Amino acid sequence: MTTAARPPDTEWPSRPVSRAPRWARPSLAALLIGTAVLYLWGLGASGWANDFYAAAVQAGTQSWKALLFGSLDAGNAITVDKPPAAIWVMALSGRLFGFGPWSLLVPQALMGVGSVALLYSAVKRWSGHGAGLLAGAILALTPVAALMFRFDNPDALLVLLLVAAAYCMVRATASGSTGWLVLAGTAVGFAFLTKLLQAFLVLPAFGLVFLVAAPGGIWKRIGKLLIACLAMVISGGWFVALVSLWPAASRPYIGGSTNNSLWELALGYNGLGRIVGGEGNGGGPGGGSANAAFGGSTGITRLFGDSMGTEISWLLPAALIGLVAGLWFSRPGHHARWPGIARAGLLLWGVWLVTTGLVFSYMSGTIHPYYTVALVPAIAAVVAISVYELWRGKEYLAARVVLGAMVVATGIWNYILLDRTHDWLPWLRWVLLIGALAVAAVLIAGGHQLRKFTVVLVTAGLLFGLGGTTAYAIDTAAQPHSGSIPTSGPSTVGASAGMPGGPGDNTSTNTVLETLLQDTTSRWAAATVGSHGAVGLELDTGKSVMAIGGFSGSDNSPTLAQFQQYVAGGDIRYFIRSDGPGRDGRTGDGPERGPDGGADNSGGTKSVGQQITTWVQTHFASTTVGGTTVYDLSSPLSL
Repeated sequence: MTTAARPPDTEWPSRPVSRAPRWARPSLAALLIGTAVLYLWGLGASGWANDFYAAAVQAGTQSWKALLFGSLDAGNAITVDKPPAAIWVMALSGRLFGFGPWSLLVPQALMGVGSVALLYSAVKRWSGHGAGLLAGAILALTPVAALMFRFDNPDALLVLLLVAAAYCMVRATASGSTGWLVLAGTAVGFAFLTKLLQAFLVLPAFGLVFLVAAPGGIWKRIGKLLIACLAMVISGGWFVALVSLWPAASRPYIGGSTNNSLWELALGYNGLGRIVGGEGNGGGPGGGSANAAFGGSTGITRLFGDSMGTEISWLLPAALIGLVAGLWFSRPGHHARWPGIARAGLLLWGVWLVTTGLVFSYMSGTIHPYYTVALVPAIAAVVAISVYELWRGKEYLAARVVLGAMVVATGIWNYILLDRTHDWLPWLRWVLLIGALAVAAVLIAGGHQLRKFTVVLVTAGLLFGLGGTTAYAIDTAAQPHSGSIPTSGPSTVGASAGMPGGPGDNTSTNTVLETLLQDTTSRWAAATVGSHGAVGLELDTGKSVMAIGGFSGSDNSPTLAQFQQYVAGGDIRYFIRSDGPGRDGRTGDGPERGPDGGADNSGGTKSVGQQITTWVQTHFASTTVGGTTVYDLSSPLSL
């Protein structure tokens, strides 16, 4: 790129944002309203979505202790295998408006609208209204975002908190403000209480951009970052301390852990175990390379593969091209038209993208396609910033060539992704490919004449650049999704890749059994091994059902002795026999799995579910209730 007359920036202050152009506010309003419609329309069709988390939310509407700890049942036997921040939001919504699918899922959709608004605000401060609008639109129209902001997994809150933290970092970097840094650290801390160590993947980006771009001396900047780290530790650590100090006998068991410890869960099963495998993590039957629901094969191409490609990668090639070109054009000492603050933005969002993308690409433990929603804000921001700055320098051939390359790469890659579902809108891939090639040709050859066709080119670029991801996102929003491993796009035909109930697990439609449980008054109406049958009965009856061993029946809770004490005290009325995979019989062909598909951590020892089932069969008579084997624990056999 040739030298521009504009001198290089000596500091990286926030680019002064002039009075918003007349189109800015109406455009932002249209973006947010459109996002709300996309995420809220027909939301109730998904019902409870992931009924595992829905049951925990229901428990939180019935018991304040269950809400605090994220218990799976109102009797507080065991928690879900994540910290409870996302449960807090949905359960409080249920307490305010009554528990149901809408009160469960509307907060998730509103988190999506909030994420779009915050991303717009963050990008706008350094790159203007147009870039902010483009970033927000890309976030709203990415298929995995349209999926997760209409679902009750914790990922929606995670994205909202991380984007909020990034916005605070933009403000802190521009001014050197300790207050904004503290807010950023606090947001990351609460993100930790949403999905544990995944929240920390953005920290390299945050630390780097503040160190190299914020005003003040280096030691002063380091000191402020340490204060932000302290805020993060406090905002995330208070709950870990609370769980550790609370007497274990009066709180639920920490689901997914091996020793009833939230700290062990954070570092083990939901921490390093996700990165290197082990600790109950695995890639599903046959390993990750044989199971698309577990991310497919590890490696640099994983994000583009059959498992994750249509979830996240529509604009990923363009983002990588724009990131490399932008960092080159804005390098120190290069008298280009890229201001230093644009480089700061690319560092913030680009390092987020690269760090998180590499971790997801090489994780050996449990990973699912929907995890990639954490990449969406970074991809959206990088594309928006690079497109904006390249368009500003469109009189230079180098800028036009790079911009054309981004358009061509998007057209070709969209063709490839759409060809994976070649029976769905088969004409669309050809339209996007041909349109992208035409736009790129005009961009590169247009020169100074481009100013005359700005509106036409921008409109064509948006249509052909965002056409594929928009079509997939709309199709995703139009379909109901349920289960523990939802996927986006027409290939699912509204179905889920989630974990179904096991063979013989007909409790979800057993109205006779439901009536039986509704007449109980004990702490737990019933107990069953694993959560598959338990959560359905909880949601249908409103009664507390103990999931022995947590999701898959592999957690060591309750022990046989504890269960016997509960029975002796009249705390459990019925025991419901369940022989499906992931339960006491362990009859499944694959490894046991956690609520988001991870393998269990029980090793080869006899599970608590097997021990308790054997004891119940020995000491209580069975009866059949609507086709389900039930034991009345209030009437022991006479031995």
